[in-house]
Amino acid sequence: MKGWFDAFRHDGGPTLYSYTNRTPVTGDVHLITIFVVFCTIFTAFLIIFPGIRKERITTFFTVTLSLFVGTSIQVAQYGSTWHTTSSSIVSSYSVFSRHRTSAEIGGFIGLMHINITYSLINYTESTVDGVSDVEYNERFWWRSPTEMSESFKHALYRGAPFPIISLAEYFSLHQEGFSWGAKYREAGHYASIMLWTCFAAWLMMNLLLVVVPRYGAYSMVFTGVLMLCTNLTYWSLLPCEPLVAHIDGSTLVFDLGWNYWLVLVAGFSCLFCGIIITVIDLIFPHQFSTILEVDYDTPYDRHVIIEESFDTRNTRKKLPKMNEDDFDERVSSSIPSKLGSNSQRIHEGVVNCGFVSHEMSDFHHRMNDDSSKANWSYPFPPISRRVI
Repeated sequence: MKGWFDAFRHDGGPTLYSYTNRTPVTGDVHLITIFVVFCTIFTAFLIIFPGIRKERITTFFTVTLSLFVGTSIQVAQYGSTWHTTSSSIVSSYSVFSRHRTSAEIGGFIGLMHINITYSLINYTESTVDGVSDVEYNERFWWRSPTEMSESFKHALYRGAPFPIISLAEYFSLHQEGFSWGAKYREAGHYASIMLWTCFAAWLMMNLLLVVVPRYGAYSMVFTGVLMLCTNLTYWSLLPCEPLVAHIDGSTLVFDLGWNYWLVLVAGFSCLFCGIIITVIDLIFPHQFSTILEVDYDTPYDRHVIIEESFDTRNTRKKLPKMNEDDFDERVSSSIPSKLGSNSQRIHEGVVNCGFVSHEMSDFHHRMNDDSSKANWSYPFPPISRRVI
């Protein structure tokens, strides 16, 4: 059995796992979760979309826009690319090392944190203090005024690479000219509040679109305006003096990232589409509709109710209006004519010829005698009472 159990082993011993297989960060867990949730909902909608027979265009347009706006809000809330920078530098890995290598460093600022990445270029051909594989992604939070300083001290204690420490230092100090950390924290704080407000407006928009589409269009405009205000708030609260970081002779200039532009595009799309739907509804009332509406294509559908109420109003308009005098004259003139036509039939009465008794002869005799005195007859023959 030799050669079967000792494959990929040295000296016939068991496989030795004496090192940790550490891999670099390849994605953000929060963003991946958000993309999975919204993509699952959109995929489910695409599966049922071929079965839709009515309002196909408006339904597809509304669902796609709603999911795009909701995804943009959540991605911007947890994303790290509101203000970004990236550059190639030639620097040492540690503070007192003389070995300098080429590396790629990037700073990605979110609303509540900053991600600093550091990776060697052509690391397979170079060695940094005995380490040939360098991939770093450090996140520094500033959710509270002192959290950034504490994260910076913790990075120093762990021995983070010198370029990461140099870039994080610009955000950890809050004195004299190093006030960028406080400015970015303020901008992110208010932008985060605005984004949560946008998310609440987005939920209200979806609710109104399935209940009253007209009000859903109004809330769509409101959501778009809030998203544009978020961009304006973040941009206005950025440091007046742009942050330019210098690391071993290399310059890092921060610029607006794709999270900022994503919110801007989603806000303009929401605002523009809401205005279009509102104008169409004002010109052609109650024409915009989707299959997502409550009681759609049922007897309680709003289109059916509107048509029935419209027919009722038209019927009332067609009825002639009468004054009280005309009504009294018509009633007084119609009563004698009806009485005259039915008086003969009423006065004739009904003769119960099927009744047979011993007094029938007397009844016929009396009927003949009284016929000349009156033009009416008793409906039933009289019954003689017995006297005891």
